[in-house]
Amino acid sequence: MVGGRKIGITDLTLRDGHQSLIATRMRTEDMLPIAEAMDEVGFHSVEVWGGATFDTCIRYLDEDPWERLRELKRKFKKTPLQMLLRGQNVVGYRNYPDDVVREFVERAAINGIDIFRIFDALNDVRNMEVAVEAVKKAGAHAQLAISYTVSPVHTLEKYLEMVRDMVELGADSICIKDMAGLLSPKAAYELVKAIKEKYDIPVQVHSHYTSGMASMALLKAVEAGADAIDTAMSPFSMGTSHPPTETLIYVLNEMGYDTGIELNYLIDLSDYLKKVRERYKHLLPDITVDVNVLVYQIPGGMYSNFINQLKEQNALHKLKEVLEEVPRVRKELGYPPLVTPTSQLVGTQATLNVLLGERYKIIPKEIRDYIKGLYGRPPAPIDPEVKKKAIGDEEPIDCRPGDLLEPILDKCRKELGVLAAEPEDVLTYALFPQIALDFLRRKYARKFKIDLGFESPIDEYAYPV
Repeated sequence: MVGGRKIGITDLTLRDGHQSLIATRMRTEDMLPIAEAMDEVGFHSVEVWGGATFDTCIRYLDEDPWERLRELKRKFKKTPLQMLLRGQNVVGYRNYPDDVVREFVERAAINGIDIFRIFDALNDVRNMEVAVEAVKKAGAHAQLAISYTVSPVHTLEKYLEMVRDMVELGADSICIKDMAGLLSPKAAYELVKAIKEKYDIPVQVHSHYTSGMASMALLKAVEAGADAIDTAMSPFSMGTSHPPTETLIYVLNEMGYDTGIELNYLIDLSDYLKKVRERYKHLLPDITVDVNVLVYQIPGGMYSNFINQLKEQNALHKLKEVLEEVPRVRKELGYPPLVTPTSQLVGTQATLNVLLGERYKIIPKEIRDYIKGLYGRPPAPIDPEVKKKAIGDEEPIDCRPGDLLEPILDKCRKELGVLAAEPEDVLTYALFPQIALDFLRRKYARKFKIDLGFESPIDEYAYPV
């Protein structure tokens, strides 16, 4: 038995849980009825925002993500609300200027975010600097996350160097973010133990269930000294999601740890979420445990995207070739962790290489930008031949990518005109200009009961049955 050491539980159901299983399609109306009950549980925090939720709200659900946050904050009066912030990518898929990062963090904190989990797809700490500065200024908690992956260059020593840089940057806590389910129990124990021995800082562990190892990894992380772990309520757990909240609480309580949560209290919450899950069952993936992730190191969401893309091209028979091409491309591009947006970059290039029958016959602009250093510093050198094909004799930048970007918020305000009614509207437009304009028109047409002459483009496939 362990002498009652406190272990925080962060529940991910309202963000990464449904992002992982039903493509982030859970609507706010399905979250609000359970929010007050979740607030009484005693969670360390509840993740409700960030990641793909912002894009999905305005692209598919015709919902204002800022209003979702405000409504949830009104219900959660005790429990800190948490978001996932992609560093200089904010909640998008490319680097944004510093004025956007600063304003976004400020408005997110004002609207209800208490804990910002900040990561960079390349583990380039330079891409976290402005976000951390803004979080500190807002008086919120800056949790800096390691994008955990496995490669010849991602050693224990390298991860400890990352933590050192994060601590020097001002991290309030560290998260080991295992987005693909690659964190083995042994690796989890060794990494957490090494961090806790070297640094006096809280450590939290986040692992997807894709490979089937996540519950074991979290338990070994706790044994090694982790202060908090991430889980999702059972109806939105496992598969490509996370270990079940109820099970981990039972196990930890039985072992003598103090989670501060009684299992009985979660039964009604689970019953409600089972009904919600049933409404979205047409979106649920078939994957329960996928050992491909251990062989090809491909996150579950990336695997399902491959299947959809190849089906559209009538090339599903090429799936094994594409899966085998991913590690080759990843090695040639300097072993980037496969997390948004680098997972999309590597996946697209691997698919093109296979479908076109010639490697790097077509190199997308995003790959060229990545090789130029515009996404950040790759973990390892890029293959010289690939570099030559992509950018010729041009040399990659060696400065922080954000230093090259001019401020855009004033320009966005002018372009929006009367639609810039709230500071948050300007940020929505700055982040997703292609889809935000129509969304904001619909938003204010509803508010002022104006007939725009067309229906809102709600994704019927995503709407609950």
